Amino acid sequence: MKETADPHGAQLRARAVIDLAAVRANVRTLRERAPRAALMAVVKADGYGHGAASCARAAVEAGATWLGAATPQEALALRAPGSGVPDDVRVMCWLWTPGGPWREAIEADVDVSVSGMWALDEVVAAARSAGRAARVQLKADTGLGRGGCQPGDWAELVAGALRAEAEGLLKVTGLWSHFACADEPGHPSIAGQLSTFREMVAYAEARGVEPEVRHIANSPATLTLPESHFDLVRPGIAMYGVSPSPEIGTPMELGLRPAMTLTASLALVKHVPGGHGVSYGHHYVTAGATTLGLVPLGYADGIPRHASSAGPVLVEGKWRTVAGRVAMDQFVVDLGGDEPGAGAEAVLFGPGDRGEPTAEDWAQASGTIAYEIVTRIGSRVPRVYVNGEQSG
Repeated sequence: MKETADPHGAQLRARAVIDLAAVRANVRTLRERAPRAALMAVVKADGYGHGAASCARAAVEAGATWLGAATPQEALALRAPGSGVPDDVRVMCWLWTPGGPWREAIEADVDVSVSGMWALDEVVAAARSAGRAARVQLKADTGLGRGGCQPGDWAELVAGALRAEAEGLLKVTGLWSHFACADEPGHPSIAGQLSTFREMVAYAEARGVEPEVRHIANSPATLTLPESHFDLVRPGIAMYGVSPSPEIGTPMELGLRPAMTLTASLALVKHVPGGHGVSYGHHYVTAGATTLGLVPLGYADGIPRHASSAGPVLVEGKWRTVAGRVAMDQFVVDLGGDEPGAGAEAVLFGPGDRGEPTAEDWAQASGTIAYEIVTRIGSRVPRVYVNGEQSG
């Protein structure tokens, strides 16, 4: 096992340990769920907080042949020298705004998503300027109501793309969409979106579009909707071992393993009398004489303020609870008279193997979803990578 050490040899204030063996195992599990489809590993938002480049490489080692990014900058970083991403791995990005770096993406061989005529016009102009064809994927809004082309505008977009393709300015490499409620098993919108997607794909293909891939399946659809797998699946959160929703199952039930473990070193342990207020607003007051532990992480590091008086932490084998408000850089736990000492490990979340809380536990405590818990962990928290070398 290898990990990144503090270059100064000092004990880290906090760390997010990323188990790349877990990432690889999760990708293999997801590939088994969709054996006839290629897999796009979605590494947007710095790999959901886990580190885009490291997780991309691990996913490719486990058989991913596509990488997905939200922004052009994320996609271009995956294509940059030193990223370690093989040149033959396809990279796609989908969150474009007017004036985006279309030419740079075209020259970097990035698949770009187009949802409307303004974007098609800009990518065609960029392709003409670059002197090479753009790789374009047309996105259909099948019911999510975010990005994507409405069915009523689809004919115009398809016709425009085919005209540009005939001029040698682009190649339509994909037709795709995104589910609204795939994480709610049995939701009626799922069947409706699948039907609309099939209709929009059939329309485009009947008029001459020959896509390399058709895709709509996100993490929950990859896990539970084999009829949605088409040519490519796009797991995001599941690749990092986090369940898309409790309704679908726990990571263990889904054959996944959480890759991130967030820990901190207690900065202070002290005795206080009963009736002592703790943190801003004194929303927590000690019931009796006790010990308090200071955890040097706060909302500037991504710890949810909504977890005040609720977030769980493992210290010396016992679950503790955030005492009072989470502050910008720190929060307190009531140790109930235990005296672990400064420097003792506080485990905020991990896979749960040692009885520690999980990201889902923090999501429940915060009234949010586990996606947000792992993704919001900030850059002040070093990522420490273990099991970076694939064995066997």
